[in-house]
Amino acid sequence: MFLLRFLTVRILVLGLVAALSLPTFSTAKTVSPDFVALAKKLNPTVVNIRTAKNIKPKQRLRRPQQQNPLGNNFFDDFFNRFLDEMPQQRPRREQNLGSGFIISSDGYILTNNHVVNGADEVMVKLSDGREVKGEIKGTDEKVDLALIKINEKDQLPFAELGDSDKLEVGEWVMAIGNPFGLSHTVTAGIISAKGRVIGSGPYDDFIQTDAAINPGNSGGPLFNSEGRVIGINTAIIAGGGGGIGFAIPITMAKTIISQLRESGKVTRGYLGVRFQPLTADLAKSFGLDSDKGALVATVEKDSPAEKAGLQAGDVILEYDGKQINEGGELPRYVAVTPVDKKVKLVIFRNGAKQDIPLVVGKLKDKDGDTVQDNGKDNDKIGVTVEEIRKDIADRLGLRDSKGLVITEIKSGSSAEDLGIAVGSIVIEINGHHPETVKAYNDIVAKLKKGDVVRLLLRRPDGSTHYVALKVE
Repeated sequence: MFLLRFLTVRILVLGLVAALSLPTFSTAKTVSPDFVALAKKLNPTVVNIRTAKNIKPKQRLRRPQQQNPLGNNFFDDFFNRFLDEMPQQRPRREQNLGSGFIISSDGYILTNNHVVNGADEVMVKLSDGREVKGEIKGTDEKVDLALIKINEKDQLPFAELGDSDKLEVGEWVMAIGNPFGLSHTVTAGIISAKGRVIGSGPYDDFIQTDAAINPGNSGGPLFNSEGRVIGINTAIIAGGGGGIGFAIPITMAKTIISQLRESGKVTRGYLGVRFQPLTADLAKSFGLDSDKGALVATVEKDSPAEKAGLQAGDVILEYDGKQINEGGELPRYVAVTPVDKKVKLVIFRNGAKQDIPLVVGKLKDKDGDTVQDNGKDNDKIGVTVEEIRKDIADRLGLRDSKGLVITEIKSGSSAEDLGIAVGSIVIEINGHHPETVKAYNDIVAKLKKGDVVRLLLRRPDGSTHYVALKVE
């Protein structure tokens, strides 16, 4: 009996010691939230988006009459008659579905750019069933965001934006959207990972979640347990019996929203450096005890980085007070920095740390070069023009080193119907000879719907010709 009591006491003591030695966990964010209450509160802030795009039939190309010394064009006539007798293509409308959420009581709505890209009509369906016309106020292709405005007399319920920087892996999250056209569907899960790079662009920094996200959820909100938006649902990887969803962090989107609201476009910061990953061996060769940082490989001429004195071989450890853990973080930090802001860089050079003051420049459109005032801002006539740079000249095989070149033709436009070719040089527009995209845009901006625009173009084959386009 004494032995049994002794063993019982010992087991209790050992159990108490083991319990005291176990780590304690915070349950503040791991306890399942009241999804019923959250859904009732947040559903009215989420909208369904339906877009339509008018696709014009392509104009048939007739076989050109060939010079025949015998005066017999039988085959040309036969070919053209054959085309004329074929059934004519009809105009069609291409529709798309997505989600979005109201971010202000006066009707501003955030969604993905790919939901509304190229749309001729945007319709927004509110949670009470009303459907109203939306206006695209601005888009950002690089981060895949778009801002829509609807006009309603009444004050609208709106979602409160949170702070995605404070997210922790394992937190509960809830998504609301329009998957497969099923209006206002609620799904829940946890944060699976942060800072995911999925190859979608230069600013990859996605939140990964196992909350069910499907086609139609794009542009919808990802809420935390407090009912604040911490992400914009954007992409999925399906397969293997389940799906993985990715959302744009709301903290990244906040700086873009304000610019889209004010000007309809986004201007990003620019340093003018090319960097490479800092491996453990490279870090050791530079005398660093850690592989954290961005290794500068090249510094562009006349860039803010060159003016500040940055050199190839410098390792950027901090940018504007933020530590650089890996090189991919640097462009994301720079991109959201206001142009002309003075920042401090902490670099490692010649075995020692140095502080480098730098004035941030304006990002270019191509791989970190200065954003040119792009013709996409004024596509009234269905063509996008850019100033000729070396990379464009090399890509299109141009001999010209300056001037304006057509780099894109809008699908279904009269420019496409007329057979205008990418790579054509703009010599003249309505008698003017613009040498910059800004000068070109200034001319196009004054045009009104129905006006006729005369362009003098030099084709890629070297020939010149006039074309007349109607403003759409």
